[in-house]
Amino acid sequence: MRPLPDRSAAATVARTFHTLIVQPTTLCNLDCAYCYLPDRTRQRLMSVPVAAACAASVAVQDSDHPVDVVWHGGEPTATPLEHFRALLAPFEPLRAAGRVRHGIQTNATLLNERWCELLSAFQFQVGVSVDGPPWANRHRVDRAGHDTHARTIRGVRQLRQAGIPFTAICVVTPDTIDRVDDLVAFFTMLGCTSVGFNIEEQEGSQRAVVDEQAAYRFWQRLVQLRTAGNALSVRDLDRLVGYLHATRTDPRPLAAPFDPIPTVGFNGQTVLLSPELLGITAADYQDFIAGNVLTASLPQMIADADRLRYVREFTTALHACASNCGFFDFCRGAQAGNRYFEHGTFTVAETHYCRTTRQALVRAAAAELTEGR
Repeated sequence: MRPLPDRSAAATVARTFHTLIVQPTTLCNLDCAYCYLPDRTRQRLMSVPVAAACAASVAVQDSDHPVDVVWHGGEPTATPLEHFRALLAPFEPLRAAGRVRHGIQTNATLLNERWCELLSAFQFQVGVSVDGPPWANRHRVDRAGHDTHARTIRGVRQLRQAGIPFTAICVVTPDTIDRVDDLVAFFTMLGCTSVGFNIEEQEGSQRAVVDEQAAYRFWQRLVQLRTAGNALSVRDLDRLVGYLHATRTDPRPLAAPFDPIPTVGFNGQTVLLSPELLGITAADYQDFIAGNVLTASLPQMIADADRLRYVREFTTALHACASNCGFFDFCRGAQAGNRYFEHGTFTVAETHYCRTTRQALVRAAAAELTEGR
């Protein structure tokens, strides 16, 4: 454990951003049981001026690092395609200069040949949200309560036929946590370049949480399959391997400031630190709004982040993690939103999310890799 050198929010949260999340629409065509999005039944589209203001903020920030612009709804492909193309136009000079890379997270149910042509033309990094085979995907239904698995697989076929590589994100629920081998078999068959397993989190939906011991067994089995030669690339294991490689050259690598992850809503309203906070009503935190891109640039909002109560609280919690948690060098403080959704405050250091997603992974890997030594 090593305390962070400066306890101020200005030093803890980076002054520049590497990831920008934008909401082209609030609408989602699915009604997933665990979804936290409060406005997903309404089609409210981002305007071109809001997209242009986002692009302008990237252009003026003092950084040579390319920005990953992630289009995330709602369901972003619920945006009319030509309107989506218009939203991309302000970013084109930046993309041509190598300063912007586009990404999209989609349920794939609305993908067709025209969407694939657009994704290919703008060199999108594509992520598909699917929870596994039909029995594992049953929480991802449409508004009529109908299964959507076949529609997602149809969209995946469109991507593969177009030669577009894609990653996958799988929400692991209490129903699926003990069926690791089946999940791995499915995602191996799916053809994704990697899969990220998100243990179901508390984000506003009233659902049972995943047991911590079950999470440990989940990660343990994934490590066993990896060491046995399974070829599926798992985001979470790859991150741990990358961290272990880094510590070989520097056993105590210096911490980079926390990425502010600005998230811009359809109307330009912007939150920091956690995309999950967008659209959440919380009077004590002024709904987490840092500003609006139509009236202030993202670099300005980030420079003024110290005035936001939730940013100050998160900074305090991050320093508590650094000082007291043996997992901090790997975890780096995990997710800001989980603190709020679990405890109603950002001052809590350890969360259920920490224990099931970061700590259980490290413990399981350590146990498997040292067994018999």
